[in-house]
Amino acid sequence: MPDRLVLCVDDEALLLLALRHRLESILGPGYRCETAPSGESALAGLDGLSAAGQEPAAVVCDWRMPGMKGDAVLREVRARFPRTRLVLLTGYADREELLALDSELGLAGILQKPCDVRDLADLIRGQ
Repeated sequence: MPDRLVLCVDDEALLLLALRHRLESILGPGYRCETAPSGESALAGLDGLSAAGQEPAAVVCDWRMPGMKGDAVLREVRARFPRTRLVLLTGYADREELLALDSELGLAGILQKPCDVRDLADLIRGQ
């Protein structure tokens, strides 16, 4: 069975590196974690998947980033990949905005930074 791809999007390079390492360790075989430092680069990487007829298992995205914000990234991912699990990470955001986004996109979860990576892994697996 091919690896299920998890894409993590955040503008904080150290956080991305740590998140990738921990997720790969917790998720184990069968999952492959990739990272993107911006919404724009995430969507560019997903273009390649789409062209190959593949779909990411999950996209984990920060809310506040320079340039394209997390909500715009997740809306685009949902439009391209309707079955992909979407998880929003945030250090600060308006609760009503989060609830509206969850209602609109059917998020797998919203986690506050810093989060327990085991909780994130459970959301990615659908547990």
